[in-house]
Amino acid sequence: MSISQQRDAVRPRARGTERSLARRAELISIGRKLFADTSYDALSMDDIARQAHVAKGLIYYYFQSKRGYYLAIINDSVAGLVTFAASGAELAAVDRVHRTIDGYLRYAEHNQAAYRTIVSGGVGFDTEVQAIRDAVRAAIVATIAEGAYGRSDISPLARMGLLGWVCAVEGSTLDWIARPELSRDRMRELLVKTLGGALRAIEELDPSYPAPGPARRDG
Repeated sequence: MSISQQRDAVRPRARGTERSLARRAELISIGRKLFADTSYDALSMDDIARQAHVAKGLIYYYFQSKRGYYLAIINDSVAGLVTFAASGAELAAVDRVHRTIDGYLRYAEHNQAAYRTIVSGGVGFDTEVQAIRDAVRAAIVATIAEGAYGRSDISPLARMGLLGWVCAVEGSTLDWIARPELSRDRMRELLVKTLGGALRAIEELDPSYPAPGPARRDG
């Protein structure tokens, strides 16, 4: 077989793969909206197929089960949130903290269904879903630590201080996207100031983790 014949033989498979990935991505996008508005237990596979306007077998083909479908949605949402919030690594430390918070809020604002799925999904105490959410929190803590301290390997006390702040951000951001009474800029500045308070508390208890200068002025 000539090189051109080999190339022509590969093209249909490549196109098939592209279509398959696009179809899978479309189903995940639909699922984000479904699970954001309805709890996991309240949606059957028949409900999902009917609302997605697809055959139930297609969902089984791509995800094997309702749980597999839900976990794929969570993982896809997590990847988008962490990537968006952690961008701006080329910035100065304090600027990166501001960029991370702004990126986090922008993601929540423009991907509300996905954000709700990550923070308050419908599976409840499912340990695998909880592990995914914990990984998101750890990634955000690491991003803030790198911006504030220049490293992500921090002490248990510093990690707990930042984790407490991240958990508070989750709750306030959920309320903000439901009732956007503050502008994103105002919300960002509020979160920056509360982060300043967390950083100062960490420094007071462990002086080896000094708060960045601008964070002191925020309070």
